[in-house]
Amino acid sequence: MPMRTLAPAPTASAASPFAAAYSRLAEVLPSLRVTEATSGTELPRGGGWVPAAELAEGGAALDAFLAWDDEQVRRDYGERARPDVVASFGLHRYAWAACLLVTVPWFLHRRVPRVPVDAVSYDRASGRMTVRIEEFSCLPGDPARRLPGARVVPDEEALRAAVRESVADHLAPILDAFRPRMRRGPRALWGMATDEITEGLWYVGHLLGEERRAMAEAELLLPGSVAPYPRGAGFRKLAGPNGETFSTRDRASCCMFYTLRPQDTCVTCPRTCDADRVKRLSGSAAA
Repeated sequence: MPMRTLAPAPTASAASPFAAAYSRLAEVLPSLRVTEATSGTELPRGGGWVPAAELAEGGAALDAFLAWDDEQVRRDYGERARPDVVASFGLHRYAWAACLLVTVPWFLHRRVPRVPVDAVSYDRASGRMTVRIEEFSCLPGDPARRLPGARVVPDEEALRAAVRESVADHLAPILDAFRPRMRRGPRALWGMATDEITEGLWYVGHLLGEERRAMAEAELLLPGSVAPYPRGAGFRKLAGPNGETFSTRDRASCCMFYTLRPQDTCVTCPRTCDADRVKRLSGSAAA
């Protein structure tokens, strides 16, 4: 099979206040690489790239995007998934990565980019995202406050509100496009957004060697129901067989993987009982 040609992604200046955060993300999570586009340039399209704004329109772009998930399920599991399950997989894989565009620079540098749906393009096959950042929020002491597009907020809670708002602004039109295909209401879809924010930050925090801080930050970010997010991060502790403790949470939504493999649920799935969670987490810790 000939090698696929990727459309070039325009790059932003090395002086970008987000370059260090996205570089660090690529170091610990090589499967996701973020490139910044300069202001006024078009986002890449074609050759595997799909602008998020086209996903939000639904139609052919979303059909093509979900065809990838449909093919992946047939290839890896030897069966067809229901259309709503395919859509759930596709939304999860997009939203998990998109949330990191906002949460990682906030976690690392206390800078919150505004990423409207027309500012992101995604090539899922190569794990690449291009984002155009023209506005961002930061704290009063941040040297980046003097840069164009900076919006200074008074304190940490105001910055957390900026994170919630930025993610919600980006995902709202995406959720609207996926909703008819997923057979779920708005609360369930925003529950999924809660999970993508929380578990993405939790996972990357682990990779960075800052899992405990990531969990604490997620709890402050999503302390409970904060519109439009219906639930909080919701971490809790489980006791292991030898007196150890394990961190877990119950997802606010379901990824629907159980429809393919009922016996193989996620460790944070509400369908997974605490005894099974402890058994699996104990095995992972031993390994």
